[in-house]
Amino acid sequence: MNLYLRLAWRNIWRHRRRTLIVVLAIGMGLALMMFYDGFVAGFEQAIYANAIKVLGGNIQVHAEGYQAEADQNPLLPVENDQVIVQAALAQTQVAAAARRINTGGLASSREGAFSVNIVGIEPEMEQPVSLIAQNVVAGRYLTAADEDVILIGKGLADAMDVGVGDRITLVGRATHNQMRQRTMTVAGIYDVGLRDIEKRTIYISLQEAQILYDLTGQSTEVSISLKQLGQEPAVMNELKPGLNGYEMTSWETNFPEMEAAINAKGGVMNIFSVIILIIAGIGILNLLLMAVYERTREIGLLAALGMKPRQISFLFLLEGAMMGLVGLVFGVVLGLAINGILGQIGFDYSSFSTLTEYTALINGRVYPTLGLDKLLQRGLTVVIIATLAAYYPAREAAQSDPAQALHYV
Repeated sequence: MNLYLRLAWRNIWRHRRRTLIVVLAIGMGLALMMFYDGFVAGFEQAIYANAIKVLGGNIQVHAEGYQAEADQNPLLPVENDQVIVQAALAQTQVAAAARRINTGGLASSREGAFSVNIVGIEPEMEQPVSLIAQNVVAGRYLTAADEDVILIGKGLADAMDVGVGDRITLVGRATHNQMRQRTMTVAGIYDVGLRDIEKRTIYISLQEAQILYDLTGQSTEVSISLKQLGQEPAVMNELKPGLNGYEMTSWETNFPEMEAAINAKGGVMNIFSVIILIIAGIGILNLLLMAVYERTREIGLLAALGMKPRQISFLFLLEGAMMGLVGLVFGVVLGLAINGILGQIGFDYSSFSTLTEYTALINGRVYPTLGLDKLLQRGLTVVIIATLAAYYPAREAAQSDPAQALHYV
């Protein structure tokens, strides 16, 4: 085997210029894919991670039986919710963990009544990671001691024609399906650029929600926010042994349409990457096919010395695989260099925040990651396509007649 490796390595560098062209094609194709993977990962962090913050955190812990009635926002108290919060905060990937109460209701003013989700939160616990807190455009954010005070979205404020200091009537469903009504003062208005969410989600303090909905000292959910998107499985695996009797779900379960959108982007790039590498593979095919004709006498000599057709074929396949590996190494180095630099500089997308509803969640720069998430898959694709591209030339070399090859001019 050592002999084949040495021969293959020597042969691919016989024509340095052609080999370098193929290596550059493969390397730049792989670097482009790594850049795209890193950019998409950074984009996901900028958009989807922020969307998840608005929608309730990366991971939610509920009482057993909650998921079966999730559409109705059941008010099932979570036992020992403080213990769950402390267990979550002990994980290094966790940025924040807080208790919540979720229920449905109506918000009404002189303009009419609007169906809303009422969320009782611990303002100080959520503020460091809350996109809502960062985007209060009028009035103020909530405090834990707030009573008869509400934080609403700009979409709802416009629909109800209310502003800071105005009073609205809030009707919410308490335990045992009892309805509770209270007049609340608008303390603040938030604007995250997502009108649907702004129109249907309002916030009050957890203490106020506990009083209103007969849940004194209790909560119906523990919301866990992570430092980075994609860490959910690892954190859930760490927490599960100590959380028997609870239902723990991630955003992938709660918002499957968002996961589908991310997977669709990845699927498109997978097809695009294969096309790029097939183009580079054609270069390998061309190079090795020319090598077969240029080395006809050499192939005949190898056969005359006793090398079997399958061994000659294997030698050419090995040359193709080696070019793929050299291109792979070059591409990884180039991709890491590009993503490393851009990861420090970032892309300023603030001017594009009004293009679509989702891009409104970009609050500054997008910082690409190193693009290592799919590197193994990309690398295997490079080597496989390079080897397959060498198959036809290898077959041609193996079928050469030694007598004719030795007299070839």
